[in-house]
Amino acid sequence: MSYSRTVTGTDGRMEGKQVLITGATSGIGEVTARVLAEQGAQVVFTARDRAKTERVRCEIRTAAGHDRVEFLMGDFSSQQQIRQLAEEYRDRFDRLDVLVNNVGAYFSSRAETEDGLERTFAVNHLGYFLLTELLLDLLIGNAPARVVNVGSMAHRGASIRFGDLQLKRGYGGWRAYGQSKLANLLFTFELARRLEGTGVTANALHPGFVKTNFGADARGSLIARIIWWTLTQFTISAERGARTSVYLAASPEVEGVSGKYFANCKPVEPYKAAHDLEVARRLWEVSAELVARSAGDGD
Repeated sequence: MSYSRTVTGTDGRMEGKQVLITGATSGIGEVTARVLAEQGAQVVFTARDRAKTERVRCEIRTAAGHDRVEFLMGDFSSQQQIRQLAEEYRDRFDRLDVLVNNVGAYFSSRAETEDGLERTFAVNHLGYFLLTELLLDLLIGNAPARVVNVGSMAHRGASIRFGDLQLKRGYGGWRAYGQSKLANLLFTFELARRLEGTGVTANALHPGFVKTNFGADARGSLIARIIWWTLTQFTISAERGARTSVYLAASPEVEGVSGKYFANCKPVEPYKAAHDLEVARRLWEVSAELVARSAGDGD
């Protein structure tokens, strides 16, 4: 049985579907792009390194047996580049059936983006929020459609620190990462509520602790190194880690299912903070304000 079949539990063919995946030149993003392309989807993925991206596109096209695999360049720490990426997507493609927000990063030391935002929050949460906002009309126009947000079990025990959202006081890499992953779930559930009746679903997932280069920067402090070493004892392959992403993007089993959190292709209960309606609404409002600042004259 092919990997494409085992991921979804069905043949899961995606012919005629248009999929956009962020951060897909390695790890679970690359596997997700390859498997969905193998299932017949036209796949567009985002990346930062052009030479590597060209190679990955060639490899996915070969594996899929067709040339309907394209890419867009953009750095998700820059809201201007996200806006340019979305504009280029709209110029080149007239539909979107599945958006997989996959790009993510961990940073052991605090730094700010060109937009003056703490970079973990900017990349991991606001990147999802802004790109989805910019392409939402395409998803609604092609309903039934899906938004798939890659989250993490790292949201457990985290909180949204509205009084210090940019973590200017007491920054810690895992604290920042946990906050961003909780934000992913709050965003997903609020998005699902706002999309009720449109035919567009929004779900989040925990891929498992995947054996990739993700988190290499986690090895800065002694405590971070200990945590990182402990976690690496339980890593899984990128192929296994991508299964739930592919399942939510392609499986007919989740047609119409929205506002859920999945692990191992099954719905699971997230940390209770992810269900706080007031926090979700407030985070949405704050996020909208933060991305509005980068809109510029042409938006």
